[in-house]
Amino acid sequence: MVRARQVCVIVALQPVKIEAVTQVSMARKLGVVARVAAQQAGRSRTLSAFMKGARATARAFGHVAHQLWLEVTGFVFLAMAGLGAVALVREYAKYQAGRATASRIAVAICFTVTFAWFGVTSFWRVRKRRS
Repeated sequence: MVRARQVCVIVALQPVKIEAVTQVSMARKLGVVARVAAQQAGRSRTLSAFMKGARATARAFGHVAHQLWLEVTGFVFLAMAGLGAVALVREYAKYQAGRATASRIAVAICFTVTFAWFGVTSFWRVRKRRS
């Protein structure tokens, strides 16, 4: 008994493009174009000066935006600590009247102290960055 060997052959009726190869090729082309454009731009004193000015401006705006972010978050945390202090006073009054437990006062104290700490340290970070 002789067995026939089976051979599997994949034949495409139409040519098939490999998408990954064309995307890599396009990325390489764009990289080359960008590199050549950067080299040409580096030779131009006007464009070079403009780019240095844009970088310095962006850096300054970035520092100011970060400082503003720290100040705004510090204010929000201090405002939330203020709300916690109001809740603490209210819970303490309830505790004195015998309508609240000590655990509610402890939670209000922890909340107030935590958010006050976050707010104060946020403003400290702003002062540290200035000097």
